[in-house]
Amino acid sequence: MELKEYFDNAAGHGILATADAEGRVNLAMFAKPHIMDDQTIAFIMPHRLTLSNLQANPHAAYLFMENGPGYKGKRLHLTKIREEQDSDLLYSLRRRSPSPARDQDGPRFLVFFQVDKILPLIGPGLEI
Repeated sequence: MELKEYFDNAAGHGILATADAEGRVNLAMFAKPHIMDDQTIAFIMPHRLTLSNLQANPHAAYLFMENGPGYKGKRLHLTKIREEQDSDLLYSLRRRSPSPARDQDGPRFLVFFQVDKILPLIGPGLEI
């Protein structure tokens, strides 16, 4: 199943994991990614710790856990390839209407990632 079809049909919660240049890890709740093509996804984010980490270290992981019984979902291993600030594309992709309170948080960034690996939520994943 392609990522676009999967995320169009799956309901659940996502967590994006990043690390700074020294390897200190941060976890943050994120909505489902915007699927740009089979190998590229994007997230909209404010300038906070997650973005700062990605500017120092381009590697990240996104865990998506589907709603419902059991443990279903995906783990995506990612590498940041670029970012853009307050672009027309960012605002065209926005799922929620802008609110004055959210927009006071400062600029928004659309961060693009190459999908390096896709794994199930639970299961094999060790490659040596």
